[in-house]
Amino acid sequence: MKTLDFVENNQIHLLCNGDEYFPHLEAAIDDAQVEIHLETYIFEYDAVGRRIAEALMRAAGRGVSVYLLLDGFGSQNLSQPIIRNLLNAGVKVLIFRPEFIFSMPRRHRLRRMHRKLTVIDAQTAFIGGINIIDDRHNPEHLLPRFDYAVAIQGPLLARIHKAVKHLWLIVAWAHLKKRWTHRTDIKPSTQPSGQQKAALVIRDNWRHRHDIEHAYLDAINQARSEIIIANAYFLPGRKFSTALKDAARRGVRVELLLQGRIEYFLQHHATQALYENLSKAGVIIYEYNRSYLHAKVAVVDQYWATIGSSNIDPFSLLLAREANVIIEDHRFATQLRTSLKTAIAQESTVVTAASKHIYSWRSYALNWLSFYIVRIMQGLLGYEWRDGTP
Repeated sequence: MKTLDFVENNQIHLLCNGDEYFPHLEAAIDDAQVEIHLETYIFEYDAVGRRIAEALMRAAGRGVSVYLLLDGFGSQNLSQPIIRNLLNAGVKVLIFRPEFIFSMPRRHRLRRMHRKLTVIDAQTAFIGGINIIDDRHNPEHLLPRFDYAVAIQGPLLARIHKAVKHLWLIVAWAHLKKRWTHRTDIKPSTQPSGQQKAALVIRDNWRHRHDIEHAYLDAINQARSEIIIANAYFLPGRKFSTALKDAARRGVRVELLLQGRIEYFLQHHATQALYENLSKAGVIIYEYNRSYLHAKVAVVDQYWATIGSSNIDPFSLLLAREANVIIEDHRFATQLRTSLKTAIAQESTVVTAASKHIYSWRSYALNWLSFYIVRIMQGLLGYEWRDGTP
């Protein structure tokens, strides 16, 4: 496993849900002077999407170089007239693996750009799980999606800025947009901004295929007292599940906060098929019910924390391009832990042996049928997930 390359002297600010994230993002875009990179899986042209799009166009209008990278599947609802408006305003827009009406169902189509990452003037970065979408808009009139992001300043920006430039360059060349490669000669500051130690961890299909998974496994295997993981789409491989069970058996309190509402039917029930085995090892499972859970975060021993775009499932850990930040800082980890423990106590229900929606014979059969359907689909696509490797 690779050793994480931590960088000292950063300032990292936790942002809970879109209500905190989007005002900070919009203000940073409006303050940009030289360059903006924004990568997102979903860009929905709703109330939030319009605000961010207009802010990007304002920035381009005052001479800022604006690079907007969208995933071709997640952002396929963004219409061509809206994209043309952005282009006409001076925003450079590229689509990662565009979807077409007659696209063939090939394996590579599942390799999406799932990152949610913005860099402003190489001085401020935002990383997390929040797409450009109004998380208050849903047919059930629920609370906003439960999610997190962080705002980062400090020497870690050199790594983050390099990562966004690299991916933009790859996609620009693939689209024959050589003239859209970077014209600005902006240098990230290496000056200290705070006292927090952090590392950028990405997942791609080349040099960093397992970096995020290995970072999780290292933290879980070294845990001494407590592991809290909140994850929207949780379907780990055998290696990851075994690490959680081993931690629980050696006395570590392991808590999972998982999706309680059905968003994707097969994946939801496939996840529930894992509950019994994990619970027997001592893992405590909660389901978040107050709204939709979209977080991809963890806290270990009130010191190690991660926030990013990566779920703990085959899509994120085997296929998609992801970006997480890992922070080793007691104050930050305690803040995130407090938020998670509040959600567990006030907005979630614990799964017990009496949970009929899990353990009635009908639910039990449905859960395992869903699990094996998902496994068969993975096999047909050529991906193996027994031990956490393809």
